[in-house]
Amino acid sequence: MAAQDGDTWVRCHLDSLLADRGMTLARLSEIVGVSTVNLSVLKNDRAKAIRFTTLVALCDALECQPGELFSVE
Repeated sequence: MAAQDGDTWVRCHLDSLLADRGMTLARLSEIVGVSTVNLSVLKNDRAKAIRFTTLVALCDALECQPGELFSVE
């Protein structure tokens, strides 16, 4: 998620988490119930927001914490 506020950016690390876990975006989509298109928007830092329910589902599926999925730069 490349939400920008001045010089601060929120980055999504979904791509690297998927690679580390040997999981495809399509499989993650099946698990969390979010379309591959929406996950792709998130993965490519084009999302403007994320629902807490989606964040929790992603973290559960990827066995990670929100801080591993997103960073503020």
